[in-house]
Order: sequence, then structure tokens, then C-alpha cells
Amino acid sequence: MKPTMTHSLGQSNPMRAQFDALASYQARHFAYAFDAGVATLTLNRPERKNPLTFESYAELRALFRALNYATDVKVVVLTGAGGNFCSGGDVHEIIGPLTKMSMPELLDFTRMTGDLVKAMRLCPQPIVAAIDGICAGAGAMLALAADLRLGTARTKTAFLFTRVGLAGADMGACALLPRLIGQGRASELLFTGRTMSAEEGLQWGFFNALHDPDALLSATQQLALQLASGPTFAHGMTKTMLHQEWAMTLEQAIEAEAQAQAICMQTQDFQRAYQAFAAKEKPVFQGD
Repeated sequence: MKPTMTHSLGQSNPMRAQFDALASYQARHFAYAFDAGVATLTLNRPERKNPLTFESYAELRALFRALNYATDVKVVVLTGAGGNFCSGGDVHEIIGPLTKMSMPELLDFTRMTGDLVKAMRLCPQPIVAAIDGICAGAGAMLALAADLRLGTARTKTAFLFTRVGLAGADMGACALLPRLIGQGRASELLFTGRTMSAEEGLQWGFFNALHDPDALLSATQQLALQLASGPTFAHGMTKTMLHQEWAMTLEQAIEAEAQAQAICMQTQDFQRAYQAFAAKEKPVFQGD
């Protein structure tokens, strides 16, 4: 995973030309909007609490992979329509068919769902999730894979895999959740499948903040715009380091951060920040 270099990688590079611009992306299985560097992905099957299908899984995976090369998208907002985030895999369109699949077919599916989480963690853009109402199963994993999470008092989050006869180990849950809320709390949620209340989520560090339902999306967009106006190359480096340092010793992490910071010190945004400070002005970052 690497931050996106906007000043040197443009349409002249044929290997990146098809992905450089995602502002005009046309989504088929969810809603997509773009404004001021922020791409907003809205799961939009509100009549079913926005469940995922085979098709939406695959399209989300492809889009997050493409974001590695997008030079216009600085931040991603992930949300759901109709007062809910996501109820997980669609019972009729996913769960039912899974009961009739062979082992190789099942493994293809579980690897594909895990690939979506990997794509979210590996894209350089910060992902901010606006989570209202139901956030369950695979939907809880999408929330967990985001970098920042804003919720509401009525948000109900459940990693309910065990309640349908499956392991709590799904889409990286046993790796990601303990790192966010602690081993004991994660173990309880993954073994029992019980609902984590919004207040628990806030106290445990799952949510960064809670907002009124009517203000949730606007607060999320405001945070996303704040991030998009910052040094986005450096943001990508921060996300890279947060991900890679899980598997490093302290000595390795300190050396990796020394190299990462030296790279960031070569950016124009670093120069802009110094010049703005010297002029007693606010820096205007451009992501290069």
C-alpha cells in the first residue's frame, strides 16, 4: 500500500489512465457521489436495511482496489440509506445460495469477502463510516474496516456470525476487532454475537463520536472534507504505517516511520506548511 502521488502520476501513464479519475464513477449496486475530493458510497436497499449481495460485494471490492490509483478521491465516506447502515449478507440472495455450494465455491466466496476488507485497509484514502441503526454481520465488518466511525445513539452493532452457526472469525474480525476494542471485549462479541450498544461502542473506542441521526451524515461529511483539505499524501502514509506496523517490532516501526517521514519531508505540502507558518498564514495543502 502506498500513498497516491498526484503531481507525477497522470493520464500520460497508460497503466493508470483508467483509474486516475473516479469522480464520475457510475456505481451499479450502491449509490455513489463525489464532491470536493470526497467520494460518498451509500448502500441503498433501505427496504431491507441495506444488505449486501454477491454483486455489491464484488463491486465494492473492485472500487476500493481502484482507489489505490485514483488521484482525485482524497477521502471516502461509507454510509447506508434509510436510517440503517447495513444488515449484512442478504439472507435470500447470499445465505440461501451458500447452503447449496460446494467447498471450493464457498472458499471463493469467503475469500472474496475478505478481499473487500483488505482492499479497504490497503487503499490510501481515509475511510469515514457514518453508521446509523443496524450494523450487523458483514455490515459490522465494513464499519470495522473503516478508519474512523461516527454513529448515533440508536446504532446497534453485532458481529452475529455465531448466531447463524458460523465462527466469529469472518473477514478478519479476529484480527481487527481486538486491536480496536481489546481482546476480552472482542472475544465476548464474537463468541456471543450479542449487540454492542452505541454507548458501549463509544466507550470502547469503536466509535469516534456519536451524533443525532439527522446530523450524522453532515458531521461525517464535515470530517471528510477536513481530511480532504489536509496533506493527503501524508494521510496516505499515516494509513500505510498504521496498517504495516501491526507486524513490526518497535525497532522496525521506528525505522519505518523515519523513512516514511523523510519521504513526506520531500513533498510540496511540507514546504507549503513551512512557508505558511513563516508568513503567519494557514497552509493550503494540495496533496503533493
